[in-house]
Amino acid sequence: MRMRMLSPVLLFLPATVLSAQSRGGFDWSRALGSGKTIEIIGVNGAILAEGTSGGSVQVHATKIEHRSDPETVTFAVVEHANGVTICAMYPSNGRRENECREGGGRMETRNNDVEVEWTVKVPAGVRFSGRTVNGRVEGRGLAAPAEGHTVNGGVDLETSSWADASTVNGSVTVHIGRADWEGAKDFSTVNGSISLFLPSSASFEVSASNVNGSLSTDFPLTIQGRWGPRRMTGTVGQGGRQLSLNTVNGRLELRKGN
Repeated sequence: MRMRMLSPVLLFLPATVLSAQSRGGFDWSRALGSGKTIEIIGVNGAILAEGTSGGSVQVHATKIEHRSDPETVTFAVVEHANGVTICAMYPSNGRRENECREGGGRMETRNNDVEVEWTVKVPAGVRFSGRTVNGRVEGRGLAAPAEGHTVNGGVDLETSSWADASTVNGSVTVHIGRADWEGAKDFSTVNGSISLFLPSSASFEVSASNVNGSLSTDFPLTIQGRWGPRRMTGTVGQGGRQLSLNTVNGRLELRKGN
C-alpha cells in the first residue's frame, strides 16, 4: 500500500542518541516542549497513546511476526520544527525508497505482513498524532490537541483539548474537552458510526450526513435549510466554528460530554 503526503524538508536525528532497536521492537524517549507534536506513523498494527504525568514522551513498539521476517521492518526518527515523527519502515519496492516525513511520507509494504504495535506516553501540553493503515488508533487521557487517522480500524480519542479523526472501515468516537479548535473540524468514515462528545457550553455550526443510519444530537439546534433523515445542518449556541460529520453506513451522534 502507498501513503503519499507532502511536508517540508526535515532534519534526521542521529539514531544512536534517540532510540534502541531490536528484533523484537523499538524504544525511544525524549522531552518535548509544550505545543510540540509526537507523531507515530505505522502501516500494519494499532497505535495506543496515553497521557502521563511524566515530563518525557515515551514510545515503545513491538513487532508481531506472521509470514514475513520482523527484521525487515526498522524504525526512523525524524525531527522537524513541529516536533518528532517516528515511522515503522518497511522494505521499499526497489523503484523508490520509502520515506518517513512529518504528516506521512511514502510507505510501500511489498506485501510484508509484519505488524507493529505502538504504545506512547504523552505528557500534558504535547500534541499527539497517530496514523496507520491497518489497525486502530486510540488516545486516552490526553491533555493537548490530538489526531488519529487510519483506513481499516476504529479511532477512539479522549483529550481535554480538541481533536481530529478519520477512518474508512471503522467507527469514530471522540471526547473533546474544549471547543476552541482552529479552522474547520471534519470527522469522517465510510463504514462505521461517529460519536462526538463536546462540552455542553460549545457553540458551532454543524453539518452532518449519512446514507444508512440515524442522526441524533443532545444540543439544541437552530436548523439551517432543510432537515431530513439523512442530513442535519444547523447552529448550536452562538455558532462560529465549523464542524462536519460524514459517514455512509452508520449513525451520527452529537453528545454532551462531562
